[in-house]
Amino acid sequence: MNAFEFYQPTAIVFGPGTEAQTGPKAAQLGARRVLVVYGGQSAKASGLLSRVLSSLDGAGLAHETFGGIHPNPRLFQAREGVQKALDFGADLILAVGGGSVIDASKAIALGAANPEADLWDFWQRKRPVEQILPIGVVLTISASGSETSDTAVLTHDETLVKRGLGSDLLRPKFAILDPELTYTLPPYQVSCGVVDIMMHTLDRYFTSVTGNLLTDEIAEGLLRTVIACGTRAHKNSHDEQAMSELMWAGSLSHNDLTGLGAPKDFAPHQLGHELSARFDFAHGATLSAVWGSWAAYCWKTNPARFAQYGVKVWGLDPAGKTQEELAQEAIARTVDFFRSLGMPTSLVELGCGLQTEEELEELARRCTFYGQRTIGAFRVLGYEDILEIYRLANH
Repeated sequence: MNAFEFYQPTAIVFGPGTEAQTGPKAAQLGARRVLVVYGGQSAKASGLLSRVLSSLDGAGLAHETFGGIHPNPRLFQAREGVQKALDFGADLILAVGGGSVIDASKAIALGAANPEADLWDFWQRKRPVEQILPIGVVLTISASGSETSDTAVLTHDETLVKRGLGSDLLRPKFAILDPELTYTLPPYQVSCGVVDIMMHTLDRYFTSVTGNLLTDEIAEGLLRTVIACGTRAHKNSHDEQAMSELMWAGSLSHNDLTGLGAPKDFAPHQLGHELSARFDFAHGATLSAVWGSWAAYCWKTNPARFAQYGVKVWGLDPAGKTQEELAQEAIARTVDFFRSLGMPTSLVELGCGLQTEEELEELARRCTFYGQRTIGAFRVLGYEDILEIYRLANH
């Protein structure tokens, strides 16, 4: 086992009806004035928002709401939320929703604690993250893992630059995980979530460092669980066991547990970010659209790792097969699984049509921040590599 540092301060409250504990958990943190952030109308229509506000009332906490957060959260809304938090005097930001709402809440909490700062400066690495208001979460979608992660993704609404920010201070103080809140999700959203959960582990599993046996076992077990339960949940979002296992898997997949002792790769995430920023597609759909092409381009870097993935996760029989054969079969099984969930596996299937060479080149340039970075750790990818992956996905 290689050296690592692991920090997970998020208190998890898991089970049916646990949103009733929102007020007491916030009060335990010393909160008195809570800004409740949510997305569309489903939080209201389902009655969840009113139940959360009642829980805050029961704990004697003042509250204000800020709704309408967009998927792929935008900077302008985060800035509006910061101003609302400051006007209200919020001392805790509560996210009621999925990854977009949580990431927006993290941005609001950061901006409200640093009112003198230009919020985008944090995402451009011009300012360090040194203080933040506490964040709580009532999760409604199993997908992003933002309820336990140290990251937040934000898109600049004018330039359409999408960037992630990482700091342990971005980890929520508590997360309410009630699987029943996910039962009404349509199959497409369930499937997007399954892909996102898998990718948070795959982007840690495919790394340049191997030999972390327990970390690998945790990652492989989580992936097997998500594949099995994802198939069931796609068919029936009221499958209690499947939906509850997915909710817990989502939180574990992005709290760093599945990648301890090794650098993260996250190249497929970076490739997908440019697509969701440019075309505003669901995050999980952009990941499934590029993963197969990334794998086809990168697997020869370490065929044994892909072969291990095939045997341990997909149950491939290694007898009489080379590592190269196992690796390619593992990639094919993964892509086929995405298709079985109704997920796109190419840019055309994603819905952005065939891209011209010039459009692909611009995507690749944006992915490198116009020559300022490479991406990936399993295989380090520069502009030409990224462009070729986009070309492979352009069918």
